[in-house]
Amino acid sequence: MAPVCPTTIPDVEILSGGGINEVVKIGDAVRRPTGHWSPNVHALLRHLTAAGFTGAPEVRSVEDGYELLSYLPGDVSNYPLTPAAQSATALTSAATLLRAYHDATVPFARTAPRDGWQVPAMDPVEVLCHGDFAPHNCVLDGTTVTGLFDFDFAHPGPRLWDIAYAVYRWVQLTKHGLPPTAQAERLRTFCDTYGLDAESRLRLIDTVAARLHSLVELMRTRAAGGDQAFASHIADGHHTLYLTDADYVLAERATLERPLC
Repeated sequence: MAPVCPTTIPDVEILSGGGINEVVKIGDAVRRPTGHWSPNVHALLRHLTAAGFTGAPEVRSVEDGYELLSYLPGDVSNYPLTPAAQSATALTSAATLLRAYHDATVPFARTAPRDGWQVPAMDPVEVLCHGDFAPHNCVLDGTTVTGLFDFDFAHPGPRLWDIAYAVYRWVQLTKHGLPPTAQAERLRTFCDTYGLDAESRLRLIDTVAARLHSLVELMRTRAAGGDQAFASHIADGHHTLYLTDADYVLAERATLERPLC
């Protein structure tokens, strides 16, 4: 598939998102670059389509280093979050969508390869983690989260690892956000809606901190290897924010965990 020039092909739009890949919408499809992990991701997406899960893109074609996926209509929030993405409806519908996605991946996870993903598989393998379930990788219809995209960091792993990053983003577990008591209530709402079990709730705050440290380690490794997108994130101080927030959630553990018990 030859590179697309937006000035010569109608109905072409550069899409916003996580800021790592250039993503182009062409009509009702999305064109993205592929990587060594893409065959596994495509197998996952095809499984989701066959399972009747409608909240993820369908694979249209793969050719010459690019994938063509179906376009998920809706609004996408970057940062600072839009009022819609911060709403109570967005919070609960995000938790509902993540649970539905996880449940749909369980059969695939049983036989999924451990190798060939962009990030390593983790034990125990319970689901296919999305790896970056955040507002910038989800679409909203008004205030309702209806779909998720950008599966580049998908990998086999435990539900809690994916949930930890999801609550960090959707609950906004940051030192520079809502008061801890308000964050705690949003955290309880997400966990209740997802249906998170009691034992996992006791490990959630520690897992959020570990997930943020893992993200910083990935950023530093990739930046040191010459990845300009991650180097730009480091230069902008994203890693400092994540480390600060990891310390913050541990320091506020008592307040954040109280409604979960």
